Amino acid sequence: MQAKEARVFIGRFKKNSDLLISLIELCRKKNIKLGVFSVIGALTSIKLGYFRQDQQRYAQCLSLDKKLEVVSCTGNISLKESDVFVHAHITLADLEGRCYGGHLMKGSRIFVAEYHVKELTAASLQRVYDPETGLNLWPLTNE
Repeated sequence: MQAKEARVFIGRFKKNSDLLISLIELCRKKNIKLGVFSVIGALTSIKLGYFRQDQQRYAQCLSLDKKLEVVSCTGNISLKESDVFVHAHITLADLEGRCYGGHLMKGSRIFVAEYHVKELTAASLQRVYDPETGLNLWPLTNE
């Protein structure tokens, strides 16, 4: 599928808000149905997930009440069951340089978070259930 860059949004989310919920709410407010994003900043607590391939389900792998720098937070935006779905992976570092990473889950609290969201235009991209992986994925393309 080919997509074109449309609108671009930059800004900062509110301190103490939930990072994943903030991303979802921004997309709903701006009617972003397809896109990519990055976030930099710092968090005061994190909740990370890990997809257990053998069980075909997400498990919470890490929950920390710890001040951490966002080394990288990237992801994509599409639709799942006609609603905005934000898929984000995040890597964080502590004062000693130890890194933690995984799937961003609800419950990660913001100290400061600056975002860069690129809306894409194309045909609607709806996630569909893939029984082979147990995930809701983008459809396969033949490009």
